[in-house]
Amino acid sequence: MSKYFIFIPNLLSIIRIGLVYPILNNIYLSNFQISIVFFIIAAITDALDGFLARKMHWQTYLGTLLDPIADKLLLSGTIFILWLNQLIPFYIFIIFIGRDVAILFGAAIQMTLNESDTPLPNLLGKITTSLQIVYIATIFLKEIFDVKFSLYLLDIFIIFVTVLSLVVYAYDWYKDIKIFHNE
Repeated sequence: MSKYFIFIPNLLSIIRIGLVYPILNNIYLSNFQISIVFFIIAAITDALDGFLARKMHWQTYLGTLLDPIADKLLLSGTIFILWLNQLIPFYIFIIFIGRDVAILFGAAIQMTLNESDTPLPNLLGKITTSLQIVYIATIFLKEIFDVKFSLYLLDIFIIFVTVLSLVVYAYDWYKDIKIFHNE
């Protein structure tokens, strides 16, 4: 077994990936009480793996790959199933997925043009991920407690933050590529 697996943050990312199927399956079956428990555990592993990696200096190359993969699988998969079950509007689904696809392509282009390692997330990207987790948890709670209220304002807010984070990523990539090619 690879030496990278001895690091707890990588294990937490793997656990998060392992939680994706039970979360998605329970959402699909409308078992929102179970879904939210697994989702909260996954969110905690996300926060904890990043914290431990930075504070304990347990950052690894594998971790820089696993963490964003786990995040994308968790959030994109959850958003897809929520949309499939008609719990979120199509435009929310498209914006979440569109941002993730654009980030993957943007990072790949940046890595190719700069011949560099995996780009690190920026602060707004981390905030956006946290807000998307809160947004999804709010939908679970709305379903669990059968609350009848519109999420329209929350939808608008999450769209704004999600699009803004993509614009900031694009600007960061542009600057990074420009700096690299001017050297």
